[in-house]
Amino acid sequence: MGKGRLEAFSDGVIAIIITIMVLELKVPHGDDWSALGKLVPVFFSYVLSFVFVGIYWNNHHHLLHIAERINGRVLWANLHLLFWLSLVPFVSGWMGENHFGASPVALYGVVMLMAGLAYYLLSLSLVSIHAAESRLVVAVGKDRKGIASLVLYIVAILVSMVLPWAAICLYIVVAIMWLIPDKRIEKHFS
Repeated sequence: MGKGRLEAFSDGVIAIIITIMVLELKVPHGDDWSALGKLVPVFFSYVLSFVFVGIYWNNHHHLLHIAERINGRVLWANLHLLFWLSLVPFVSGWMGENHFGASPVALYGVVMLMAGLAYYLLSLSLVSIHAAESRLVVAVGKDRKGIASLVLYIVAILVSMVLPWAAICLYIVVAIMWLIPDKRIEKHFS
């Protein structure tokens, strides 16, 4: 299988994940602004999750763009990532519907942690089949941002049981870290 097919499949799954998330936004009952106000937690949860899924889609694209080859291990690592991303609509909905209660916020963090770990494993799988001087290996480097994200997710999960909003703030910090342009891979595009 070529990397183009893998990327197209992943793009389709991610598009479905985003579609499922937006379908969870229910039309309010009422025609005044207070009816919309009741949906703020659900909408905030959706926005946060949309940003995270968008970050994964963007970085997945960049990673595969400079990859020269894939193998069976990469295919399974990619499916592992898509599995965890496919749980985002569920945990996002649970968190928003329950106004960021401790357990939903913790489970959200577990899914984010596992998606981050899965992406890291996908990167390692790709690096393992490329030469040390390849654009991919040089671009990925030590992936300090990826490791820092995993550490922040673990801290957020632990904090969420006592201070759910502090955990949400840590999730936002991770999102901001990844929204800041990372030129490691882009500078290696031909």
